[in-house]
Amino acid sequence: MEISEQVKEKKTEKPLRRMMITVAYDGTAYHGFQAQKSGAPTIAGVLNETLTAVFKEPIEVSGGSRTDAGVHSLGNPAVFDTHACIEADKLPYALNRALPDDIRVVKGEEVPADYDPRRSGRGKTYEYRIYNAEIQYPQKCHYAYFSYSSYDIDKMRAAAEVLKGEHDFSSFCSAGAQVLTKVRTIYDISVSEENDSRFPGRDIVIRVSGNGFLYNMVRIIAGTLMEAGKGKYTAQDIKEMLEACDRNAAGPTAPPEGLTLIGYF
Repeated sequence: MEISEQVKEKKTEKPLRRMMITVAYDGTAYHGFQAQKSGAPTIAGVLNETLTAVFKEPIEVSGGSRTDAGVHSLGNPAVFDTHACIEADKLPYALNRALPDDIRVVKGEEVPADYDPRRSGRGKTYEYRIYNAEIQYPQKCHYAYFSYSSYDIDKMRAAAEVLKGEHDFSSFCSAGAQVLTKVRTIYDISVSEENDSRFPGRDIVIRVSGNGFLYNMVRIIAGTLMEAGKGKYTAQDIKEMLEACDRNAAGPTAPPEGLTLIGYF
């Protein structure tokens, strides 16, 4: 049966089903994931409009990560409830033809009615990418933060090592975070160097995996590690930042374009 026929046969008396879609997107043109009352374009806003139009019923998604404006994703889970009879694995095909090119559903699955990706207990991985060269190339501008500064990778790695484990990350959280605790666990953090023969310079890649992240936490970590790479901070300084539990103690918040949510595990 064609997908369009499945949707047409939807009946409102059918029980609600909870679906989870995994969403990849280029966040350049959007004001973050979460829908906004201002009407500014967001990933959730586009998903809500598309799902409502396709399934002919009001639908709102709840995302796993509320990524900020300009931040990208390779796999952000989002759930929604629907009466539609469509098979879960057909969701990417039903939705992608109606979505803009910078948003794609890469997976669909049915989950229990009470499943919430934000409280699933799954870990997630973020990547922050720095294009380190003398001149910015336009092909890089949306997906990496450009910097011509000199960075010592070994110093960045030594500083990053201190952040592993369970800590109070208050110093690495922007004001306005509404959370019960700022204690989080970083399972792994790495700083690597990549080279692409098409472009001069190098990409410095900061990859962080943890059980959860505070508001702007990864971008503050990236900004702090960049300063460590310039020689401003040592590993001991990072330890003292954690102990201070004060946002003013840590480094700057790195710009959003270098950040991508890689996915959940």
